[in-house]
Amino acid sequence: MASTPASPIRDDRAAREVSRGICRLFARNDIFCLSEMPLRSGRRADLMGIDARGHVIIVEIKVSRADLLGDAKWTDYLEYCDRFFWGLAPGLNRACMETEAFLPERCGLIVADGYDAEILRPASLVPLAAARRKVEVERLARASLRRHLGLVDPGIG
Repeated sequence: MASTPASPIRDDRAAREVSRGICRLFARNDIFCLSEMPLRSGRRADLMGIDARGHVIIVEIKVSRADLLGDAKWTDYLEYCDRFFWGLAPGLNRACMETEAFLPERCGLIVADGYDAEILRPASLVPLAAARRKVEVERLARASLRRHLGLVDPGIG
């Protein structure tokens, strides 16, 4: 029997569940994230957050093998964070994550579902320049505050 491609709706729901599990894990570890954070390069990080020490963390979420293997832009995210993680759905084959193409010495690995997550490989700390970190933290703070204001006062511009 031939397999059918995953539906975009099913993939989107799975990505939201992975995001939720990672955010729960991070919150327990004093890391707070914003989803779908636009970067100055025009790219959009699936999750971008700050830990208790002020390090910027980006997580790229993948729920299908085709999306994982077809992503050629993910290395662009490395210049915007101190730590980079892959966030994967539990059933996704992770064997490719150990190849040099996925920079295992640099990139952490998290597996998550809608309830929780586990860090299978920690991400290396590759510190941003202080000025770059300041810019990214301020951008993240402003985006978070803008979204919060939209929730408490949806009528505001």
